[in-house]
Parts: sequence; structure tokens; C-alpha cells
Amino acid sequence: MMTDNRLHHLLSSFPTRRIIVVGDYFLDKYLECDPRLAEVSLETGKTAHQVVNVRHSPGAGGAVVSNLVSLGAGEVIPVGFTGDDGEGYDLRKDIAALGCSTDYLQCVSERRTPTYLKPRDIAIPGLDGEAERYDTKNREPLPEHVERGVVASLDELLPRADAVIIADQVEEDRCGAITCSVREQIARMAGDFPNVIFWADSRRRIGLFRNVIIKPNQREAVRAAFPGSESPLTDEMVVKAGHELRLRTGKPVFITRSERGILVFDEAGCTEIPGVRVERPIDPTGAGDSATAAAVLTLCSGGTSAEAALLANLVASITIQQLSVTGTAKPEDLPARLGMWASSFSLEGEG
Repeated sequence: MMTDNRLHHLLSSFPTRRIIVVGDYFLDKYLECDPRLAEVSLETGKTAHQVVNVRHSPGAGGAVVSNLVSLGAGEVIPVGFTGDDGEGYDLRKDIAALGCSTDYLQCVSERRTPTYLKPRDIAIPGLDGEAERYDTKNREPLPEHVERGVVASLDELLPRADAVIIADQVEEDRCGAITCSVREQIARMAGDFPNVIFWADSRRRIGLFRNVIIKPNQREAVRAAFPGSESPLTDEMVVKAGHELRLRTGKPVFITRSERGILVFDEAGCTEIPGVRVERPIDPTGAGDSATAAAVLTLCSGGTSAEAALLANLVASITIQQLSVTGTAKPEDLPARLGMWASSFSLEGEG
């Protein structure tokens, strides 16, 4: 059981840590519409929804950056690319506003800035007010010069880094920053820099990473460990997948299970770290990114895998209660959340 003193000790080390976040950078963009102002188009007769506010924030790897900064990381360095477009301008401005350099975010004229466009009705609170999303993605292979730039940036930055977080968000093969070539170079770098924490999160290709810690959810883990399997998603299958993926990567595996918490697979075997029970409504957007930020900072600060999973759970339980935003947590939020987590076990014991 983690104590308040141990938590304080770990948190006090966060400002000394230098973290690289390499991968895909999206813009989360909200169009807030007031239904009372809706008009009818004279040309088409269709409803013309009226936007009364536009807000945006960094998504995907950018959400990891936001959470690292909010948790007090000493320096956070984004590595990847944006398009040379308006969304790219907004994304780079948002990242700079966090106090992070954009020097290693290549501005690529032949790429679009990936964007999640989310119209929402301001009269309806929470997720119920969100309309269907519009996604802007790149659907052509990444130019080789951008790949080379990503690898060169990592080679330059790694000697002074405590950790590298790989954010492989793009589902279309070879269309994001983490291509097969970049992934192979990351495996090489992880071998060359054994004292640097390498942590990967990937929507579609988590089973292809080697020499790095991986964080799949339970469905991603089973799919990666047993491709083509039609077996039901049982706890037994998830545990088997965790052990299999640890053998492949040679590093710990963190399998997230929503409100049930995280399963950690390391030299100690399989350890279950329960989640924090919170009241609904909740918004899971960016919960995995906030968990990643907390876990990696904990590992960099001398924490064990189990401690990293616990802090990941604490932070995610805070961010999911922030509706219609990509949430973040602050260090001062965590002691009370640790108390909530610990008290839930006391109540179970009394029962």
C-alpha cells in the first residue's frame, strides 16, 4: 500500500525529469453551437448551425504532452510533425503555450495536421451534447525525409533524456509518424540506452514493438498476442496475452482495463492494481494518455511497476471526470485521490 510520504517523494522528483514524446500529434477541435441561433440556409433549405465558440487543444501525443506538463515534468519535448495548415498553426501554438519547444515538430507542407473536429450543442451538457465527429487524416505513406527527421531528432535528444514515450495513434499503416522503419530504430535505441525508459502506446500495432514497455488495453493485448483468435475476451485470455507480450518485448507490460484498473506483467509475474471508483458521468477521452504520463514519470522517478500503475490509475480517475475536454491532473490532486483509492479497500475489508 502506498503511503502519503512515498507519493510525495515520487511527485517531488517529477520536476527533474526530461521526457521525449515521439509520434502522432492531433488537434482536438470543438465547435460549440447554440441551437437557439440556428438559421435556415436560403440556398439549400438545410439548417445552418451557428458556432458561438471554437476551442482546441493538443490531442494524441499532444494530450500526453499536456498531461506531463500538468503533472510537473521538468522538460517535455515533442517529436513528430504537423501539416503546414491552420490546424497545424493552432496545434503548435497550443503546445508552445504549454512551455514546450516545437523545434522537433517538423512542419510538412505535403501533410495535413490530423484533426478530430467535434461539433457540440452548448445546451446539452457532457458527452450527450457532442454530435458526430469529423476526422482529418493522412492516408498516404509518410515521406521518407520526415521519417529520417524523426529518427535524427531522437538520436540527438536521447543522451539527455529520462524517457521516451511513443504515441502511435494513426491506424492507417505507414501514414503516421511511427512507421515500420521508425519503430525498428526505436527498438535499436532502446537497446543502446538501457537507462532510458521507453514506453509505447499503439492503437493497432502494439504487438510489433520490441525492447520497450507497452501499454495496450485488454482487447488490444489479446489481439496482438493471438492474432485471428476468435476466443471470448476472458480474464484468463488477458492474462495469457500479458505473459506472451512480456516474452516478446523483454520489458514490462501494462494492460489497462478501464474501471478495473491495470494488470502489470514484469519480473514479479502478474500484479493487479485496482482502479479508483468514481461517480458518473465520465468522459474517457484521453484517459490512456493521462495514465501514460503518470506511469512514465513514476518509473523515471524510481517507482516500481506497481507504483507506476497505481499513479496511472489515480490520474486517469481525475481526468475522466472532466467532461468534453482532454483532461489533465495536477500533483496536488493526487493525495486526496490516493485516499479515495485506499479507503475503497478498507470498506471492502469491513464488508
